[in-house]
Amino acid sequence: MRYCINCCIHLLSNDLHRQCFRCRGPNHNNQKCPVCKGENKIPLYTDSKQMKLLAVLEVRTDHSESWNGFFCLRKGKLCSLIFGLIIMTLVMASYILTGAKHGLLLIPSPFHYGAFTSNPSLMDNESLSDMKDHYQPSKMNISYVKDYPSIKLIIDTITSKIEFITRQHPDLEELRKQEPHMFSVIPNKFLPNSKNPCWYEEYRGNTTTDPYATNSYALYSKRFRTIFDYLRKVFWNHLYHYKDKHYRLRCLPHFYIIGQPKCGTTDLYDRLRLHPDVRFSAIKEPHWWTRKRFGIIRLRDGFHDRYPVEDYLDLFDLAAHQIQGVLQSEAAKERSKMNNIIIGEASASTMWDNNAWIFFYDNSTEGEPPFLIQDFIHAFQPNAKLIIMLRDPVERLYSDYLYFASANKSAEDFHEKVAESLQLFENCMLDYSLRACVYNNTLNNAMPVRLQVGLYVVYLLDWLTVFDKDQILVLRLEDHASNVKYTMHMVFQFLDLGPLSEKQEALITKSPASNTRRPEDRNLGPMLPTTKAILRDFYRPFNTKLAQVLFDDAFLWKRT
Repeated sequence: MRYCINCCIHLLSNDLHRQCFRCRGPNHNNQKCPVCKGENKIPLYTDSKQMKLLAVLEVRTDHSESWNGFFCLRKGKLCSLIFGLIIMTLVMASYILTGAKHGLLLIPSPFHYGAFTSNPSLMDNESLSDMKDHYQPSKMNISYVKDYPSIKLIIDTITSKIEFITRQHPDLEELRKQEPHMFSVIPNKFLPNSKNPCWYEEYRGNTTTDPYATNSYALYSKRFRTIFDYLRKVFWNHLYHYKDKHYRLRCLPHFYIIGQPKCGTTDLYDRLRLHPDVRFSAIKEPHWWTRKRFGIIRLRDGFHDRYPVEDYLDLFDLAAHQIQGVLQSEAAKERSKMNNIIIGEASASTMWDNNAWIFFYDNSTEGEPPFLIQDFIHAFQPNAKLIIMLRDPVERLYSDYLYFASANKSAEDFHEKVAESLQLFENCMLDYSLRACVYNNTLNNAMPVRLQVGLYVVYLLDWLTVFDKDQILVLRLEDHASNVKYTMHMVFQFLDLGPLSEKQEALITKSPASNTRRPEDRNLGPMLPTTKAILRDFYRPFNTKLAQVLFDDAFLWKRT
């Protein structure tokens, strides 16, 4: 026989004795129990033989006794366990619901899971911009090197779809129908004795009328109000009186710095404006041709009232006053002196930003815009000169990201955004032409980084459909940074500007660079090597075509 040792040792407490598995039960009696009677006895009997307790080396328990510990848990511990499980369940439910709300479960990032394929499940009534608004990329600790083969498949798909097809240029009558007011304000001919395109316009207001009261640039931005306050004070001094009528001199720019962003256009602007014969608009980047004339301040904020062409022309009044002074000087009248002052405008969006077309122009052909910015500029100024500053598109994109990203900036975050943007671009290329995707407003707003801005040759070819090649000067930021004097001489020659004194030239060429990268952005370091390799593969066919068009292999941006 085997007995519980707790029932045979008098030194144990009654509590343990009563809790003994063998002694429990409703009919238990200590006196009658063969185990419990004789509580004073210390010997332990095993198999009818008396043994000393200290000689027992092993006490075996019934298998059923192993469950006794589970059933004997204190109620407090059991409640704590149940409460902990409930809390854990609630936390997990909250996480799942929150994740679903932000689209983390319904729209997982293919970048994290290696499935870089098009998304056929995108609903017809769900735009790409809606997808971007609800999508928040998760921060997973993944190996970015392993992403390269998957993303390379996306790039190969895009490359296989690339076709550089010449667009059809709309005729003048079609343009007039789209912008009748603009054509009613800007004349067909300009003053013959001015190098800059200018003309006299009758002013019908009186001396009590504020000529800039309704100017949208002054109304929507406090930064420009000081400029317009000054213009109001001097406006009446510059009116031209002829046969009891008042005329004001109106001017358009002689040249445009049309692109690209983060390619050194600000530095070129700051240097060029130091030339004694060059003037610029009162605002460096009016963005009128691309945005303001459509009522766009920021596209994500919706549309405001459209800025009329008169508001744009007001920005050149300061320069027009100086040109008028030259034209009306006594020496000019006697010698029929030519005005050599020219005006420039430097909106880096002019070359590429045609995002507004889909909201205002019909007659779309397979998603391509029927009218582009250059069509209208050429209609008014067929002799305009255009300056383009370009940069290695890979480095341009990273600089663009560092400039515009507001939080969580890092090389890893940039990599994720590049991967997502490439997939969105691939999805578009599967259904539409290259031009349709480049000018696709929905796609451009959905991509976390502006891949399309670096497709320089697509935009350049479209500008070359309306302007001659000798009217466009294309520069590289890399050349400008290494030899400012050389590039500035190229610009002066292109604009047919007069010679400079040594002091003037030194002031222009030796001044420090403008709009360089912020210190906090420089501290983030370069992009990941894998990201750079991916972007080089993506931009390579576009750079190759650009080098062919410009007959210059420097635009391949090869690393030696």
